[in-house]
Amino acid sequence: MAKTEPMKTILVTGAGGFIGAWTARALKERGHRVVGLDNFNSYYDVQLKRDRVKALIPDVKMVEADVADRKALEGVFDGDKFDQICHLAAQAGVRHSLKDPYAYENSNNLGTLNLLELCRHRGVGSFVFASSSSVYGGNTKIPFSADDPVDRPLSLYAATKRANELTARVYHHLFGLRCTALRFFTAYGPWGRPDMALFSFTKSLSEGKPIEVYNQGKMRRDFTFITDIVDGVVAALEKDFPCEIFNLGHADPIELLDFISYIEKALGKTAEKTLKPLQPGDVPATWADIEKSTRLLGFRPRVSLGEGIEKFVDWYQNYYKNR
Repeated sequence: MAKTEPMKTILVTGAGGFIGAWTARALKERGHRVVGLDNFNSYYDVQLKRDRVKALIPDVKMVEADVADRKALEGVFDGDKFDQICHLAAQAGVRHSLKDPYAYENSNNLGTLNLLELCRHRGVGSFVFASSSSVYGGNTKIPFSADDPVDRPLSLYAATKRANELTARVYHHLFGLRCTALRFFTAYGPWGRPDMALFSFTKSLSEGKPIEVYNQGKMRRDFTFITDIVDGVVAALEKDFPCEIFNLGHADPIELLDFISYIEKALGKTAEKTLKPLQPGDVPATWADIEKSTRLLGFRPRVSLGEGIEKFVDWYQNYYKNR
């Protein structure tokens, strides 16, 4: 992949995470100097996180620190001068936010504020960060447009992500910080998170266990392959808009039962399904309107769902065979 000019030094927070590691890899391949930061917490399998870093970004400088720890972050900024921050660290998971709300307040709200303050005081002019499709919450108009009102979050996770967007907008208004929020729609692919549907369904099917299907299987999700998501992140960093919000989704939602059929085909197995009601905090459907992202970022998802699931299943089987 061709190098961009001039080379930038970019801090990628959450670089041990799924989207963070793939993003750090893409930026490194484009010739940038990348510093990764992650706290490697135990929300899910820490060995998976470390193996992910080793496989995807073995040559990236990694700092083990928590974005909620202001003094630790100050030390990171003392040791490097950054041109941009790509803030992908967050406490993820809608359902987990019902169990441990303080993890979301600390990581998502305080962590984002810490980074914005450091940008303000250390002369970093550009801040690109992860938001989420969950901010659309109880919206009934679909597809979801980045210009739609988003004042009906259905989970604490969604509320923290919307709060991050509003806080960044204030820092743009008051201090001229260039801020871009990226609303991700159900990223999936190799090295994905174990708490996500594709990973958990693949694991259960592989082990001959039943799978729990919420909302009686009538959930619709806009599954987006990881390399398509990363293309959007990199484009946002390179375009460096003054203050924007973009949807990064495949724009082609699928019902959960049809999604499961792709996994069954890839594994050559039939799932035993346990139908469950819609869970607190969940939304029945997500669907990205990506017209703005295509027009301003050149964002065009390329990987079909069938192809993406095959790539994930191949990775999953190889990883756990060799682990």
